[in-house]
Amino acid sequence: MERDSAFGVLIVGTGAIAELHIAALRASDRAELVGLVDTDPARAAAASYANGGVRSTTDLTEALAWPEVDGVIVCTPNGSHATIAHAVAAAGKHLLVEKPLATTTVDALAVLEDFRRAGRVLATAQTHRAYDYSLAVKSALDSGRIGDPLVIRATLLGGWIWGDWRSWAIDPGASGGHSLHNGVHLLDLVCWWMGARPDSVYARGRKQTAGELEIYDYLELVLRFPGNKIAQCEMSRAHRPGVISHRDVQVIGTAGTLSLPWDAEPSLVLDEQGMSVLLPAGGNGFARQLTGWLDAIAGGDALASGEDGLAAVAMAEAAELSIATGQPVPLTALAVEVVP
Repeated sequence: MERDSAFGVLIVGTGAIAELHIAALRASDRAELVGLVDTDPARAAAASYANGGVRSTTDLTEALAWPEVDGVIVCTPNGSHATIAHAVAAAGKHLLVEKPLATTTVDALAVLEDFRRAGRVLATAQTHRAYDYSLAVKSALDSGRIGDPLVIRATLLGGWIWGDWRSWAIDPGASGGHSLHNGVHLLDLVCWWMGARPDSVYARGRKQTAGELEIYDYLELVLRFPGNKIAQCEMSRAHRPGVISHRDVQVIGTAGTLSLPWDAEPSLVLDEQGMSVLLPAGGNGFARQLTGWLDAIAGGDALASGEDGLAAVAMAEAAELSIATGQPVPLTALAVEVVP
């Protein structure tokens, strides 16, 4: 970055998730929105108007050449992430990409290699890592209060948020399926909490909302880790009413247990000292995520790196394969060496 002003960010894709990233930029004193890209001219113009007339275009190549652009946040449908990421790396810009990093492990690995060669920071928007509940669980585990985690159960249940049957989120070609579109949240979280990568994934899926769906909207995922540790994940977009969400976390460790009930933000920790409440720190997840990306660009660590994004994609792809075959899928591909 050569300018003395704040870090200039280009947003690619102006849908609902982009609004949350833009709000985080507005609240930041380190970064600013300098441009917007959308393939739909009307959407690009509307987003520009809503954000004070910031420059906009339908041409990504044009926008990447704007001198005020230092980094890019990608908020487009999943199937386009890898192609856009390659263009960002070629332009020498830093990238924060919405999950998943790509819709195949091969594509995710190629993106990671591109950014390593370019010497630019690649971060993935695994936003649940930045939420209060997940940080509270991570803090408790890192402190050693419940010892070594042996079993983790994580549940996220809700109803669908698509607008209609034309939504890209229910198109397997555009989204990659439910494991990649939503399942990556829990797959990434339980590995982050466990502090390890799994050996295998076993998954079941159901088309619960409607038989006409081309993807599974209800998932059960079982991850087996070294040392006979296990994580169980339940991820649904099939529950009713759709406006109600249910989240539940339980961790059994060698020295205690942690429980985060669905209707409460604090975690309950039960150990040799008895029961206590672990209060999460207040804050905005998208703002934390942005800060983590900027910290990584300055030489620190992102909340979720490109390597984390690759791991999440590999687990999700394995989950889809497991659903298709009815068998656990080994994850030896996660331990891949990326060519510099």
